[in-house]
Amino acid sequence: MSFFDHIDVLRKHLLRALAVVTLFTCGTFYFSDFIWHHIIMGPRNPDFWTYRMMCKLVAAFPQTIPQEFCITQIDAKIINTEMAGQFTLLMNSSIIAGIMLGVPYILFEIWLFIRPALRENERKSASGFVFFASMLFLIGVLFGYYIICPLSVNFLVTFTVSPEIQNTFTIDSYLSTVLTLTIGSGIIFQLPIIIYILSKLGLMTPQFMRKSRRYATVLILIVAAVVTPTSDPYTMLIVAFPLFLLYEASIMISANIHKKRKKAEEAFYKN
Repeated sequence: MSFFDHIDVLRKHLLRALAVVTLFTCGTFYFSDFIWHHIIMGPRNPDFWTYRMMCKLVAAFPQTIPQEFCITQIDAKIINTEMAGQFTLLMNSSIIAGIMLGVPYILFEIWLFIRPALRENERKSASGFVFFASMLFLIGVLFGYYIICPLSVNFLVTFTVSPEIQNTFTIDSYLSTVLTLTIGSGIIFQLPIIIYILSKLGLMTPQFMRKSRRYATVLILIVAAVVTPTSDPYTMLIVAFPLFLLYEASIMISANIHKKRKKAEEAFYKN
């Protein structure tokens, strides 16, 4: 196939993905009231699942976990400052929700596009790409929504430089914060997939990742501290722990690929 033939095939895949995303967008627009009140605005509600679980932890371990860990009140006034601001937010949130719901199908279309260029053994080894990438994205989004987002929202709402300055947030800034934390977490959870691809290409080795573990540990703690800039260490450790697991899982994936490549090379030279 020529270059333009490949472009034409890619166009068809993108159009199918766009059609599915459009359907999901229409569906999310229909349920926009539920999405806005129960999902998007959920992290600013003191009755949110995360806050209730935090209070239960404080009640179960009163000697270990400080009372401040239990969040029972969030005083945050959110305003709209533009004429068409709420309508624009409704449309934007519906489109973003449609894209997030359509991620598995988008990955499936990407897989259909690149599959013809792979060898038979490469197809077999990458056959679970869509499933694992979709599951990691879903787990990352849930982790960002239920852990990172409420902790960050609570901190940013209560943080003040001076008691004379009141925290009044625009709905744009609130929505962008929620989306950035949730989608960003979903992207970060793609680390094992990225390491798998880099290891397959020979650009990443388990030896390098093991040697870089101390630097990765510092980087993970910095990321956890920036994402949840709270004064207690519990919040930072809650965020950092899954990232440590992801890094260790990536080392295991890279080591497994390196081991298979070494066996294949030994078998090749024996023959």
